[in-house]
Amino acid sequence: MPTDVEEWKDEVYGTDIRDHIERFAEEGWESIPEDERDAWFERFKWYGLYHQRAGQESYFMMRIGPPSGVLEPGQFRRIVEIADEYARGPVANPEFGNGWLDVTTRQAIQLHWIRIEDVPEIFDELEDAGLSTVQACGDSWRNIVGCPVAGKDKHEHVDANELAYELHDTFKQNEAHSNLPRKWKVSVTGCDEGCGQGDINDLAFEPAEKEIDGETVTGYNVRVGGGLARNEPRFAKNIDVFATPEQAVEVAGGLSKLFRDHGDRDNRYNARIKFLVDEWGPEKVRETLQDEYIDFELETAGEDLRHSYSYNAGDADGKHDHVGVHEQVDGNNYIGLNVLVGRLGIDDAYEIADAAEEHASGEVRLTQRQNIILTDVPDEEVDALLDNEVFDEYSPDPHPFRRGSIACTGTEFCSLSIVETKNRQVRFSRWLVENVDLPAGVEDFHVHLSGCTASCAQPQIADVSLRGMKTRKDGEPVEALDIGLGGGLGENPQFASWVADRVPADEVPGAIENLLENFADRRTDGESFREFVADRDDEELAELVEPEETSYEDPYMHNTKQTWYPYAEDDGLDEGPAPARADGTPIPSDD
Repeated sequence: MPTDVEEWKDEVYGTDIRDHIERFAEEGWESIPEDERDAWFERFKWYGLYHQRAGQESYFMMRIGPPSGVLEPGQFRRIVEIADEYARGPVANPEFGNGWLDVTTRQAIQLHWIRIEDVPEIFDELEDAGLSTVQACGDSWRNIVGCPVAGKDKHEHVDANELAYELHDTFKQNEAHSNLPRKWKVSVTGCDEGCGQGDINDLAFEPAEKEIDGETVTGYNVRVGGGLARNEPRFAKNIDVFATPEQAVEVAGGLSKLFRDHGDRDNRYNARIKFLVDEWGPEKVRETLQDEYIDFELETAGEDLRHSYSYNAGDADGKHDHVGVHEQVDGNNYIGLNVLVGRLGIDDAYEIADAAEEHASGEVRLTQRQNIILTDVPDEEVDALLDNEVFDEYSPDPHPFRRGSIACTGTEFCSLSIVETKNRQVRFSRWLVENVDLPAGVEDFHVHLSGCTASCAQPQIADVSLRGMKTRKDGEPVEALDIGLGGGLGENPQFASWVADRVPADEVPGAIENLLENFADRRTDGESFREFVADRDDEELAELVEPEETSYEDPYMHNTKQTWYPYAEDDGLDEGPAPARADGTPIPSDD
């Protein structure tokens, strides 16, 4: 039997949802029937709107997903202005204040505390700047990710942005591809370093070359079925297809239709294409694509051009995340800035926009490591740009423990998350910087914190993977984390091995400290952390972790899901300010 979600989508989905959003906005939050809210909230996702967690009724998260994370001149400033006006909450975050925007691991920006009454005006402001929230969420084509410096990079074989934009223009709001069994995540990589992270996407286009009719053609090899969600991570599988840049859109459309027609609509857990690839195998996927969805003869896979694939690859001395000052192909520079856990304060974001417009082209790009890049900086402007005080915080040369920190939304807003994440990861990073020395030669170390098994922080591909859980300590329930080790992408990608379960959150920094000391004592010369982990079984790795209390004190050991907002306990708002009327005032419960 079709799931409830499939029945809701059969009634209203796709572009038809916007009229309903505008109707609810005009009539106010109260006009959404309480017994229909689950259905409407599921539909709203198609337009990039997620209802926030319990206790935050009437407030939404809004996701803006530019293809490959490219924000053209003026677009970043417009998002900051929207955040300034519409995304300030009823209470401040103790680490980030009141007013910020989040960069995601899929090169998008998320705003919080958005009220339904403001959404139509926000849509208009975004569209005026050439931006949109369309299909930033929901069961359809999500934001196409790719090389964040495509078209600028000296190491690319093909400009991935051309294909990313063509896919975006072809399949966004395309009725034939708007209602898929589940989300459809697509990656386009054109460079050596693999920074599109095709391994973990539903559909990946990766640079390759092939001799066709006596001529060497540069295009893309195609892989299908990657993903990290829940406890079922998969690397995308090679389906033995090479697509020229001219063929790639048709191949993508064929695979999207194949998923639409054959994906599981009776079980949402089993609805991702990775499970269809498991069931069919790559050979049947290719055969069905050729026989039912493609009008020309598919080429077999070409020579893989990712010879130095290093993005998030776990090398002991690797820094291939675009952070830093790097020369562009045109002689200008791009400057990658570290944004700790992806969160940018509004005032800081204004200063960054000012600097980008004064010293460069004003273009801002977003990366899958939750960072931002300023492009087109002339040599003579680099020092002047970086002289701005804001870049002391958002540095192009951060400490590895800051550089490698990623965190998802957590219990602050997400109903799925089990633990607090962003504030905790900031504190983890700060303590590690102050107290732990990295072993010699280790300049790149990734610690990813995900609040649950949905894996939005991509924990399975980190050196140290942290996943939200609960446990008891001294007889009291506390927030805890599973610990995994040795994940990463690259030439030989591997998922982390989960070696320690339910470690109380205040013992995790001590566990990382002890782990690194044990690694330094036992590694062979030049051995990377990932190589070290790969050479040992889980039992031995578990002994090296050694959770321990230290000088680190975690302020969120309590169950942060028990309050309407994890940080509101001392603000007189224990019961929450929501729901709110169109003017932002609370609706009394007896109304």
